[in-house]
Amino acid sequence: MKPTYLLAGAVALVALGGVWGMSRTATDPITLIASPAMAQEASVSSEAARVPDMVLGQEDAPVTMIEYASFTCSHCANFHDEAFAKLKSDYIDTGKVKFVYREVYFDRYGLLAAMIARDGGPEKYFKISDVLYETQRDWISAGDDKGIIDNLRKIGLKAGIDKDKIEATIAAFDTCTADIKACMETDNIAGAMVATYQANATADNIKGTPTIIINGETHSGEMSYEDLSKIIDAKLGN
Repeated sequence: MKPTYLLAGAVALVALGGVWGMSRTATDPITLIASPAMAQEASVSSEAARVPDMVLGQEDAPVTMIEYASFTCSHCANFHDEAFAKLKSDYIDTGKVKFVYREVYFDRYGLLAAMIARDGGPEKYFKISDVLYETQRDWISAGDDKGIIDNLRKIGLKAGIDKDKIEATIAAFDTCTADIKACMETDNIAGAMVATYQANATADNIKGTPTIIINGETHSGEMSYEDLSKIIDAKLGN
């Protein structure tokens, strides 16, 4: 599996002394934006505000598939474009697969995109996710902080999210990006999302995106839909 790094123009969000840094090289291993020590320090508040997974499919489906992905990851967009619709129609909608989507945040904009998607609630989350992946190059292409945030604001508004709610989300995002450690020790939703991501990614030993876990077995998301379906079918006993 190839680790996936930041797209051009994205600003790295790496915890350096409790401050979110602004640089990263393509040869760096993926660095969780909150260190394990920082997550442990914030464990009391983050556990109370743990952010739920976004889930599609029946709870009792025989196969559970977890996808770790970032809205700013080009490989994740490719996987979504090439496989997700078929996965949903063939396996999720037919009750064979419970699909769990877990956001990865290794840059500012991946975090804000996820926050705005969650503003729509479970009923709109995956529709907004579709838009974020399908128009990924467009909304990231602004290249600067204001332009990308404006583009994400427009996506939220077009999805029918209340303007005041979006502005409150952007304000929470701005507060958290100023001081991640302080953010994780408060009830700021961005801090809770970071803490939840840290805990999940550490527990599942996530090294890159997209990563998929099928009934406990880890695979790269950089595979064809045909190969993915073979793995699922084997788990189903087909």
